[in-house]
Amino acid sequence: MSLSYSVPTSLEYFASLVHSDEHFPLLEAAASLAQDEYPEFDVQQLLGDMDQLLARIQRRLPADAPALQRLRTLNQFFFADLGFGGNINNYYDPENSYLNAVLRTRRGIPISLAVLWMELAQGLGLHARGIAFPGHFMVKVLLPKGQVVMDPISGQSLSREELAERLEPYKRRNGLVDDYDVPLGLYLQAATPRDIIARMLRNLKEVHRTQQDWQRLIAVLDRLIVLLPEAWGERRDRGLAHAERGNTADAVTDLEAYLTHAEDGLDIDLIADRLSALRNASG
Repeated sequence: MSLSYSVPTSLEYFASLVHSDEHFPLLEAAASLAQDEYPEFDVQQLLGDMDQLLARIQRRLPADAPALQRLRTLNQFFFADLGFGGNINNYYDPENSYLNAVLRTRRGIPISLAVLWMELAQGLGLHARGIAFPGHFMVKVLLPKGQVVMDPISGQSLSREELAERLEPYKRRNGLVDDYDVPLGLYLQAATPRDIIARMLRNLKEVHRTQQDWQRLIAVLDRLIVLLPEAWGERRDRGLAHAERGNTADAVTDLEAYLTHAEDGLDIDLIADRLSALRNASG
């Protein structure tokens, strides 16, 4: 009797990584996002490559190196020696979100660079976390004498004044001034691994939606819905993408789910009309 077993799909593999917050493998989950574009990509290979980079830095450090020395050695290695930096010329290329491509080209966007950098930082015993800063993902490291906030594009550490300055346009755009102002510290809280993966996926979502690449958009939304099952707006967006692709039955299912759960959505009437038109078209 031959044993048959099915290899999990890339979405099932992703689901197995993100089902619990307790042991959430950030690097592995982030790397797995590339499998929609690169079905043959071996995530374990990337994890092994990162282990090798970590071993190279560890060889440069004495075992008892203080935290500040570890941080400086890491930044010298990552930004200067390996040459990681921002893909300034092609910021909206989806490749910037695929860690296999970022590792190969040494170019990415702040959040993808941050995920790789944090993996190495944590491997060196540094207390490093991501920060979901508006418009530009940041990282922070807790050191014995205080906290350092860094730009993962350059490794530059930013003062409170520089961070406040970067926030100013965002605050003005969103009316967060005077009575509605909130302290800088609120913007510097650590992002959870789930938050980080959601932000990576939403970056990809925006790229594919802008390019009207409905098939890739649906694949990204499938992951977002697995990651955030109660984010009903993602269900709505997937339904609309299915409608664009002509997948009427899938579109109807998603839009019905949205209308059932998102009672306070501002677009309820609009979506109800769209749903009605889809049902009539398929009827």
